[in-house]
Order: sequence, then C-alpha cells, then structure tokens
Amino acid sequence: MSLTPQFGSIIPSQTQEILNSNYLKFNDGGAGNTDTFAQQYLPEIYEQEVERYGNRTLSGFLRMVGAEMPMTSDQVIWSEQNRLHISYKDCTLSGAGNNTITVAPAATITTIQNVISKNDTVVILDPVTGLEGKAIVTASTVGVQGATAGTITVSLFNGNNLNTAGSAFTSGSVKVFVYGSAYEKGVALDRNTVAAGNPTDGYVSVDPQFTQFSNTPIIIRSQYVVSGSDMAQIGWVEVAAEDGTSGYLWYLKAESETRLRFEDYLEMSMVESEKSALAGAAKLPGSEGLFAAIEDRGNVQVGFTAAAGIDDFDAILKNLDTQGAIEENMLFLQRQTALDFDDMLASISGGAAGGTAFGLFENSEEMALNLGFSGFRRGSYDFYKTDWKYLNDASTRGAIDGINSIEGVLIPAGTSTVYDQVLGTNIRRPFLHVRYRASQADDRRMKSWLTGSAGGAFTSTLDAMEVNFLSERCLVVQAANNFVLFKGI
Repeated sequence: MSLTPQFGSIIPSQTQEILNSNYLKFNDGGAGNTDTFAQQYLPEIYEQEVERYGNRTLSGFLRMVGAEMPMTSDQVIWSEQNRLHISYKDCTLSGAGNNTITVAPAATITTIQNVISKNDTVVILDPVTGLEGKAIVTASTVGVQGATAGTITVSLFNGNNLNTAGSAFTSGSVKVFVYGSAYEKGVALDRNTVAAGNPTDGYVSVDPQFTQFSNTPIIIRSQYVVSGSDMAQIGWVEVAAEDGTSGYLWYLKAESETRLRFEDYLEMSMVESEKSALAGAAKLPGSEGLFAAIEDRGNVQVGFTAAAGIDDFDAILKNLDTQGAIEENMLFLQRQTALDFDDMLASISGGAAGGTAFGLFENSEEMALNLGFSGFRRGSYDFYKTDWKYLNDASTRGAIDGINSIEGVLIPAGTSTVYDQVLGTNIRRPFLHVRYRASQADDRRMKSWLTGSAGGAFTSTLDAMEVNFLSERCLVVQAANNFVLFKGI
C-alpha cells in the first residue's frame, strides 16, 4: 500500500476572527447551546500543542552552503573565465580533394573567430566515425568576423588527405583542437593569411575572454496583523513560539509562525525563482534561482536510481571531469535518492575475499557498515551528502512526483575566482551565495518593524498591530557548469 502525502493544510480566510481552531473557544454548537460547555464543566484540556509535524521550518540549506554579502545596485554582475585552450567543434571540410577546414560555420561567424595560426599542430576528430588524425597547419585565414568564416589548411602527419578513401573524415562535422606548434630551424614566425577588410595581420594573439552573467534582486514581503482587542484575548492552550517565548496569547504563536514562514520564503525564493517575461502592469524583473540556473547553465541528471549500480554516478563524474573538476562536492538529496545512493555504495562494497571490501570507504569497516554515512570518495572526488528537508516536505517539493520532481542537487564546495566589475579585480567567492541590498542608509537583508497603535507601536490610528517583514536579495550561482540537478522521470 502506498502513502499519499497531504499537500498543505493551512486554511485561509478573508477576515481574521476568533475560531474554534485558533483561540479554542469551546462550545456545543450542535445542541444550540453556544459557549455553555466550557462555562458549566471543567474541561480536560492538554495545555500544550502537539507538534505533529515536528520542526516544520525548511530553511538551513543556504546557511550550510553559501554566504550572504551586501550589494548596493539593482543588479549583480560577475564574469566567469572561459576555457584556456583553443578548440572548435562543428567544423566543416571545404570540399573533396583538399585539406581545408572551415572553423566557423555560417551560423556562428558573428561569434566565433579563427585564432589558429600557421605551424600550429592540431588534433582532428570525427565524432561520427571515431577517426582521429594529427596534422600541422600549413595556412590559416583569420576571416572577417561577422562576414567571412576563417579557415585552416592542414597536412596530416600520416601523409593522407582528409578525404583519403577508407580513412576519410566523412561526417562533415569535425572537432579540432590545438596541442602545440612545430617550426623548422632558424625561421621567423609565419604570418597568417588575412581576408580583405580584416585589420589583423600576422600571428594571432589570443586575448582572455570572459562570459558575463547577472542577476537581479527581488523584494520579498510578508505581514501579520492582529487587532488590539484580540491581543488581549486569552486562550485555553499554552503556545510556545520557536524563539523560546510562550504564553496563552494566540497572537504570539501566529506572529512567530509568520516570521518562520517568511524566513523559509527567503530560502525557497532563492531556490525556485525564475526571471520574469511579464509585461505591462505585472512587469517584474524576477530573479534566477538555483534550479533555473542549473537547468540553464549546469547539468541535469534524469532518473538516477540505484538499480543502475555505479554506472549512472560514474557518468556524472566523467562529465564533471570535462568541466572544472572541483574535488569536493556536496549532495543535498530527497529521501528516496539518498537511499538510492546508500544502496549503490553498499552494493559495491562487498564481494572481496574474506567477506567485505571497504576500499570505497578508505578500508573503514565502521564507515562501510553505516549505510547512513555522510561522506564518500569516488575517483578523485569527495562527496558529502545529507537529506534536504525541502525536497521531502509534503507541503512543498515532497508531494511532487514524476518529471517535475526535484530529487537533489550536487553543489561544488569551496570558492571560485571571478572578476568583480565594481572592484575591477579578480576575487574569490563561494560558488553559491546570496547578495542582499544594503547601504549605510538601509540594510534590507532581513527587516522587521511594527506599525499601528497596539503592541508598542504608535504610528497610526489603526487599532491593531502590524508586524512587517521585508528582504531584498538574489542568488549568485557561479560556475554552474559544475552543478548537477537530479530530476525524476
């Protein structure tokens, strides 16, 4: 029998009023004797709430993985370093009978320029046939960016042509990367052929390139309102707020829960937010949250399961090898995915002579037998895993199955080097961190204030206490190519 989690349990109302479910005003309404039960007989009432959902807060994820830093602008901009070495994909052969390769297809002429120079040595790969060849560049045409594609002419070291029968690069789309150069003794540096209209002449110097990203903060607000009369209403049950205060005034509980719910919203917004395309009166910039950033610039693993053994996970590692190869990573997982990881690792720890092999666990029997281990090593990577309550809670992501479910995230630990546009220099920042608006005049990280004429506030004639909450923030996901999002099927 399967269990179906309940998706939410809060029942809203248009007006705030005293109900049996809040101030616990007992009555026998069915008999028409309103309010008589509690007046005539001493009720046997437990004076403490039952915490049937335990600790209901969901925040804590960003506190574990990220820092919070102030910002003063409507936009945070950062630049990430591109790859160091020269390589091109989707290159095309310029026709049969020659060894000329076009390094920038027509669709990418405006963004890709040929920087391969004469006498560079290159590897040519045909991804369809698997054919590989090494060659020296005998001529290079830079081309005119935006108008004319650059080309290189090569001589294969094996003496064949690119179209030699039986070993031809036939797919029409090859990969090329530079691995060095080769010159004769006592010669000058060769110059490239320059297309008409291109001001560049000679050896191509490669300037460092950055890819720029940005995000905008969003304003998150909440409010709790209680009338002055209801503030004086005494309830039957002692309520305890998460901050340690307690009493028989229900508004203490409601105010505390509003604050806790708002603190959860601060984290949930950073995880779930998306940039907005709304127009007109509803136009808002939105913000790029964690899930959106990974889906756009990172890696998505669909349907991870222990049934595939270690193969699925090893495929992830091989992909990380092609990216930044960050050695230490954190796994924040939904319950089933966490169990799949435990089963996967447990399945490959047995079978050695004498009983059990513990190689994956650094030969630690104690660690291997504990299927709830928090850390493990695979290849050259260290992983620290934990359950992420947000993905398990039935009122949030825990009730979502199938293709829309988020089953976990892999986040690189440590910091990355980025170029700060304001400071004008390279700085180190955590891969994942929050930026909030703040200056000497106003700190908007987490604001709370009282308005009205009750509860100590004397700001208006309103016979109520208004507890206001506000924050303005956004998430920065640096080097998203090293992140992995686990999704369901």
